[in-house]
Amino acid sequence: MSSAGAMSDLMKITLLGTGDTIGTPRIGCSCDNCTAGRERLRTSLLVEVADHHILIDTSPDLRRQLLLQGSPHIDAVVWTHGHYDHYAGYGEFYRIQRAPPAYGAPPVLDYLTNQLHFLRVPAHPQEVYRPFDLFGITVTLVVVDHPPIYTCGVVLEYEGVKVVHTADTSCNIPARSLEFMKDADLLFVDSIVMPGINISKHMNYEEACNLADKLNAKDFRCVHMSHRVPWDLPHAGYDGEVFEF
Repeated sequence: MSSAGAMSDLMKITLLGTGDTIGTPRIGCSCDNCTAGRERLRTSLLVEVADHHILIDTSPDLRRQLLLQGSPHIDAVVWTHGHYDHYAGYGEFYRIQRAPPAYGAPPVLDYLTNQLHFLRVPAHPQEVYRPFDLFGITVTLVVVDHPPIYTCGVVLEYEGVKVVHTADTSCNIPARSLEFMKDADLLFVDSIVMPGINISKHMNYEEACNLADKLNAKDFRCVHMSHRVPWDLPHAGYDGEVFEF
């Protein structure tokens, strides 16, 4: 990973948000994390390469997230699954720009194009485990475990660099998906709560760290964190964090 000021042919990834479905601070909560004066918007990623901008998921906070990034034109969206906190922000494109083409596994796009029928989403279904190209980035969707909804992680490969986003998942990821996800230069991993708390369709922090180790990730950041996750936790991603390769 390189520092700011990178050449335009590099891939840049910005964490637009790192929170779970309700974000941090949680409405009405007075816990130490929620009163610390900091914020986690709902999780989504902005990927930039060769003057193109790709979103991984479109969170309900998308308007604010894009304004904070200087209002980039979005050229494509990759959706991981059909939960509100991962797609609802797509409506923010209305009367702002032409609705960007959306990529995802067929079950995901079938559901979301129906939910967003009023926007006439330009849908481009992609089979899982079959790489496709987006502006020079090789993208592969891999099945993860987020019951009861069909969910995919995302593998990005660009000029010898691999970045993996688990999306929402438990640690029970299929073996075939793990093969695609291993040896990442950077892993974004679901880590909704602290160790000792078990949620069947997500990972806690210990499980996230164990997965990063199992996958032999060179570096990793936890995302989709709830208000229960401390701000200073090692490997916790933060809103606005930038990575350049």
